[in-house]
Amino acid sequence: MQKTKLLSLFILVAFLSGCYNAMVVTDKTPSNVVIDKPWAMGFVYGLVPPTPINASTTCTNGVAKVETKLSFLNQLVSGFTFGIVTPMHITVTCAEPGSTASTNISEEQKITIPKEATESEIQELYKLASDIAVANDVPVYVTHQK
Repeated sequence: MQKTKLLSLFILVAFLSGCYNAMVVTDKTPSNVVIDKPWAMGFVYGLVPPTPINASTTCTNGVAKVETKLSFLNQLVSGFTFGIVTPMHITVTCAEPGSTASTNISEEQKITIPKEATESEIQELYKLASDIAVANDVPVYVTHQK
């Protein structure tokens, strides 16, 4: 009887645990070139993130989509290690050649971050970009001066 309760509890927890998923999609056309890292290792409940993926060498035409998620197996490993090891599944989809950002972009949809901007100024500009995007239901393009 005790084993069936334990098994039932495990199954219940497995079905109730949601899988974290975040996706960033650009307006570029996706290609068939994909960088897939199912076990990008993070630590301490994700406070120490996985090593960044340098997509510039593979995605010479830019990136069309980036997806991060915690699969059931990723969460299982995190649970067994009490959150010390928190693997993440990262997928980067490269853009097709010739796909560029839309040309019908208003000036309100463009925000340029000055090279000498402080961390708090950068955060404020990104907040402004998200506010504009939500209020007008349009993409906002943020660029950094070189």
